[in-house]
Amino acid sequence: MTRLVLASASPARLTVLRGAGVEPTVRVSDVDEDALIGHLGASAAPEVIVTALAEAKARDVASSLTAEGWTDAVVIGCDSMLLIDGELQGKPHTVDVARRRWQSMAGRSATLLTGHSVLRVEGGMVVAEASDHSGTVVHFGTPSAEDLEAYLASGEPLKVAGAFTLDSLGGWFVERIDGDPSSVIGIGLPLVRRLLGELGVSVAELWAANALVR
Repeated sequence: MTRLVLASASPARLTVLRGAGVEPTVRVSDVDEDALIGHLGASAAPEVIVTALAEAKARDVASSLTAEGWTDAVVIGCDSMLLIDGELQGKPHTVDVARRRWQSMAGRSATLLTGHSVLRVEGGMVVAEASDHSGTVVHFGTPSAEDLEAYLASGEPLKVAGAFTLDSLGGWFVERIDGDPSSVIGIGLPLVRRLLGELGVSVAELWAANALVR
């Protein structure tokens, strides 16, 4: 019975997977994202960065599973960042940073990049890995000053890549998207299905082993 392990603390990613009919085991990685980005260097392409972060998170969690003797599991790691004006933006963490980002992206479009890494654990070791990234263009509206300050005060944009969400409060300020909506939320189901297929795992198998009680 192949257990699905989500290498992320993101409640949005967990909600996507639950909505797709599976209840994963959640394990949070201990990856130093800033250190890894620094190691990749300033010349690293944005797609390379998000994919490398996803791989590092999945490998870190897979390592803990193999140390515990897990014999049959699939680990999914993800990382999302917003690409605008040629620069990647992660979580703003502070109100001032989030405000500046919204002032920059309001009324404009940007690309939400999400790296995905899927690892197969069998017999207590990692036997296969597949990775890729998705890119979805997000067209932002222009919130009023009052709405923006209320959104910032909610705390939501401080904790998410690009300082916005599609599936929660930030959805009020997204005009439309071009691409996979689930990848904007944090985990692209079509891409994950393809990566699982490369490892010989079907969605039906995950449903059977990780069924969500409804």
